[in-house]
Amino acid sequence: MTLLITLIPLLPLLGFLILGLGSRTVPKTWTAFIGPGTILISFIFSLIVIFNFHYFTLSPFHHLFSWINFNGLSISFGFLIDPLSILMMLIVTGVGFIIHVYSIGYMKGDDGFNRFFSYMNLFIFFMLLLVMGANYLVLFIGWEGVGLCSYLLIGFWFKNQDFNNAAKKAFIMNRIGDLGFLLGIFLIFTTFNTLNYPDIFSQAKNLPAGDGTIIAITLLLLLGAFGKSAQIPLYTWLPDAMAGPTPVSALIHAATMVTAGVYMVARSNILYALAPPTLAIMGIAGLLTSLFAASIAIFQNDIKKILAYSTISQLGIMFTGLSVGAFTGAVFHLTTHAFFKALLFLAAGSVIHALGGEQDIRNMGGLKKTLPRTYGCFLIGALTIAGIPPLAGFFSKDEILVNAFAFNHVIWFFLFIATLLTAFYMLRVLFLTFNGKFRGAANPNDPLHESPRIMIFPMIALGLLSILGGVINLPELSGGNASLEKFLSPVFAASKSIMQYKQPVSHSTGWILTGITLLGVLIIGYRALIRYTVQQKGVFPDETKKLFLVNLISGKYYIDELYDFLFVKPVLWLSGFLHRVVEIRLIDGIVNGFGNLVIRTGNTIRYLQTGNIGFYLLMMILGIILILLFNVVI
Repeated sequence: MTLLITLIPLLPLLGFLILGLGSRTVPKTWTAFIGPGTILISFIFSLIVIFNFHYFTLSPFHHLFSWINFNGLSISFGFLIDPLSILMMLIVTGVGFIIHVYSIGYMKGDDGFNRFFSYMNLFIFFMLLLVMGANYLVLFIGWEGVGLCSYLLIGFWFKNQDFNNAAKKAFIMNRIGDLGFLLGIFLIFTTFNTLNYPDIFSQAKNLPAGDGTIIAITLLLLLGAFGKSAQIPLYTWLPDAMAGPTPVSALIHAATMVTAGVYMVARSNILYALAPPTLAIMGIAGLLTSLFAASIAIFQNDIKKILAYSTISQLGIMFTGLSVGAFTGAVFHLTTHAFFKALLFLAAGSVIHALGGEQDIRNMGGLKKTLPRTYGCFLIGALTIAGIPPLAGFFSKDEILVNAFAFNHVIWFFLFIATLLTAFYMLRVLFLTFNGKFRGAANPNDPLHESPRIMIFPMIALGLLSILGGVINLPELSGGNASLEKFLSPVFAASKSIMQYKQPVSHSTGWILTGITLLGVLIIGYRALIRYTVQQKGVFPDETKKLFLVNLISGKYYIDELYDFLFVKPVLWLSGFLHRVVEIRLIDGIVNGFGNLVIRTGNTIRYLQTGNIGFYLLMMILGIILILLFNVVI
């Protein structure tokens, strides 16, 4: 079984090597098989693992080799195969394969077809390392690897300087969080003298809740999670990351990489259960992020950026769920989010593909007649994220809301508001894109057309997962047996015993909360329907920008401008000053000064070379006299 486990991440790496080294020679037809094919085999192997799960409960740790042995530091390279890692392996390889298939059609005419698939395969490799690693160092390798792949794929069309700037912004902002994450790993080793998960968590159980070292560790790790998962204040890179191809947005910036922070906190649940102040900070940041991003999404017009802010908001809901101890609920929402958000991005990509690259929803409308399959898929995704039963998003989001109510009623209320905002902005983009009349410029040479089957079938697959995904953790309240919660219970058992202050809500209260949430979503949905289909208001949002608050939100609260003023411009001024004054005038001046001194000295001394023999004899005599005088004096 160890060989099987090892092949799961190695196959995508093999695909990367073949396509990367042969990017100029491998035919596109082969690439279309090699790229998705390696991911499919990894997915099949992951299914074999879960079907033989009883074996891994006896031996979850798979040691490959001793990696670092130096001065008391002993770190092995291995994989931990437990319920949480198995679930993430299925998400990464399953959703990854679907998006790879979609990419065959979407990137068909691109000159960088082979390069694109090599980057995507490399990303899958690093993401699998991240979720399968048995210690924090292996996780960190995957963590940095997915950041590198994100940079490469955001700036995939590197001839556009704006795309390069977006890639650099994502890379630099992630490095801020990653520095905190790395410091957290250092502190973990100095505290526990190991980086292996089982050893750390078994030792941590003996520490008291609120221990200062645990709080410091969890805060540093949380900084890394906030950078990777785009939470306040490190969230501004994700909307700009939409510069990459749409399949990149679907895989990396919706379904997998941005959820790495949620996975890391869930993996470290025991540490966070022992750090209530960190949980409080996480909860506040998650709530603010969910509301902040949702409000911005309402006034955006770029279809991909609306989905990007939606991702940020949903991640905020997941972190809030983690902060109240709803670890299973957060992982459940992570899973369903991978389905419906990937679906929404792929459907948006289908629209962009049909419109020749157009992304502004003000230039869309009436597309459900010409793009009926894309409309059906986008409709499923929009209703799922809005929380309409019996779709998957309803069950996963409802579980977080119920747990939040049990923890604190105020937290539930703000999550409820975020849920209503989600329904509103998603139905807004649905109606403005597919209903009404077409507002764009028709191209007679390339009329509107549905995407090819190679792009439609992946969307249908994700649509089915969005519809049926809630079954994996259907709550007892709805007649299910909470299968996912039972499956993940060994991972979260210790943290639940630590966080015993939370009393579960009764069945009647749960039904009432569900009813309130559903009623609110239906009212908001009806309001959006009237506004954007019957009254046709908000089709041109610029006309509504008369209120200060609307201008503020439409400008994304001017956070980018604030960061630019506080950080970017001072750093650029300082770097310019150091370049002009310190480097050019001081350092280069000293170095060039010595060079100029030698040149000028040489130019002066060369005048002594007159070619006159009498002058040379005179200089010899004077030299001899000076030597004699020097010896006499000495």
